Amino acid sequence: MNTPPPPQASSGHVRAAALTAALCLLLAGCSGSGDARLDAGSDADAAGSAATGRIRVALITHGGQGDAFWDQVRQGARAAAAKDGVALRYANDSDPAKQAQLVRDAIGDKVDGIAVTLAKPQAMKAPVAEAKAAGIPVVGLNSGIDAWRSQGLLEYVGQDESLAGRAVGDKLDALKARHALCVIHERGNVALEARCAGVKKTFAGQTEMLYVEGTDLNGVDAAVTAQLQQDPTIDEVVTLGAQFAVTAVKAVKAAGSKAKVATFDLDKDMVKAVRDGEVQFAVDQQPYLQGYLAVDALWLYRTNGNFSGGGVAPVLTGPAFVTKTNVAAVARFAAAGTR
Repeated sequence: MNTPPPPQASSGHVRAAALTAALCLLLAGCSGSGDARLDAGSDADAAGSAATGRIRVALITHGGQGDAFWDQVRQGARAAAAKDGVALRYANDSDPAKQAQLVRDAIGDKVDGIAVTLAKPQAMKAPVAEAKAAGIPVVGLNSGIDAWRSQGLLEYVGQDESLAGRAVGDKLDALKARHALCVIHERGNVALEARCAGVKKTFAGQTEMLYVEGTDLNGVDAAVTAQLQQDPTIDEVVTLGAQFAVTAVKAVKAAGSKAKVATFDLDKDMVKAVRDGEVQFAVDQQPYLQGYLAVDALWLYRTNGNFSGGGVAPVLTGPAFVTKTNVAAVARFAAAGTR
């Protein structure tokens, strides 16, 4: 780890941050979205945070617009920012070149820390190096568990996707599945590729990959339906996102298939699907926790020099299996949008 040591925060700044956090919680307005890219007041508030002692953090993801998964990540980040008195800026773009530019924008704004996803690690390599050169600590979350150390990030928070995939493969064996269709909704995303590769590694049956365009749910529906119609031996559809599982359930019915559906990731609709038996299980990587811990990690580093994992081990947030037998325990949290 080559991140420079954090500046010592003065007691006055720490008190100011604590007071700000308390006011945020009382007024319930500080963590509201000022615009599409700022989660802590207005642009003027973020720009003036240095004068008030507030730490400024940029959370930059590869998430697409309208994806409920990233809403959970953002909610967790907002909760940590409110607790810590952090001025949080959120930005996202599914295009790796544009995501890289968002990192460079944050560097130009001289933020105090950056949390970034590494879905396309090579695209992030240069901007992460530029952040380090500018003395800005960077933590990884969600994607890039095999790349964060080599790129010199402070720490990483997320799920070991290969491990999660292998666990799913074992579970499919226990369910006596024989032919799994693993649906990858974003080609080249290292986390998604690792999930299906993990399934294939441990699943004793046949694992077949199907690449689809995740931004077109109608297209996903048509592709899965066609694959099921062409090959009736497929008895399990594994999707890599909750919304795609819902689509897969529809496709199974449209194809007249007897295939079962399992998925990675969880939301309130998936809770209902698991409870109703439409989806066998969901693998929960706790996106809310990923956003929360990423922001909190940067605050802890800046204020007390802490970093989890010693710079060599990730902080794992999953996998956890949600099935019909335990879904009730997470239902109320999912209803609130935090699981």
